[in-house]
Amino acid sequence: MSEQLCAIAIMAKASVAGNVKTRLVPPLTHQEAAELNTCCLADIAANIATAAERVPIRGFAAYHPSGSEVFFEDLLPDGFKLLPPKEPTLGRSLFHAARDLFAAGYASVCLVNGDSPTLPTELLVETACRLHEPGDRIVLGPAADGGYYLIGMKCFHERLFEAIDWSTDRVYRQTITRVGEIGLPVAALAEWYDVDDEVALSLLARELLCGPSATGCYNGGYAAPKTAAFLKKLTGANGALAHLLAAREKN
Repeated sequence: MSEQLCAIAIMAKASVAGNVKTRLVPPLTHQEAAELNTCCLADIAANIATAAERVPIRGFAAYHPSGSEVFFEDLLPDGFKLLPPKEPTLGRSLFHAARDLFAAGYASVCLVNGDSPTLPTELLVETACRLHEPGDRIVLGPAADGGYYLIGMKCFHERLFEAIDWSTDRVYRQTITRVGEIGLPVAALAEWYDVDDEVALSLLARELLCGPSATGCYNGGYAAPKTAAFLKKLTGANGALAHLLAAREKN
């Protein structure tokens, strides 16, 4: 029944200390950054499973590196499937994930980053609904850092992943340009944020530990229980993170 489903794939890296979320070191240690990565991936997958209770979705992890299958099999909810890696770079990973899912017969495809554990469930539901509407289109979720946290497609368009300056603040704008070259409409979602640097980490901690009333927080996010529990434990063990959180709250 894949032709009736929207395939949503997390672009996921296995939690190997020193290989994931290295821009969060410091204030985190490499081991803490790896544990945070695991919690984020678990919460994102659970969030997709929650969205699937409302709209027809099949969850995937487009994982990296090769040989990390057991890590993801143990981490992901029942019903999730794995997309093995083919090329290591982000752009090519997105390309292969989209192409492979369309080749498997899915009606639409959505690729989600592994860095936004509090992404509102409603945005995933909205994406699947927009992709179910008649007519070809692209759904894009702009990230606060100039990238995108989500891209959704009804057909495979290779051009979307070409000539993009990946991991820069130009990604969203350049992707909009590529969509224009193809001649498709864009359904833009609300902005959200990636947790990939110290500023975003403090924002995440305030959102999950201090609540939506905290200064500068995004509202309506997914509860991300595993990430929240880890950050709560971490603020008691990592003085640098506790200091960072307190300093941001004062500002």
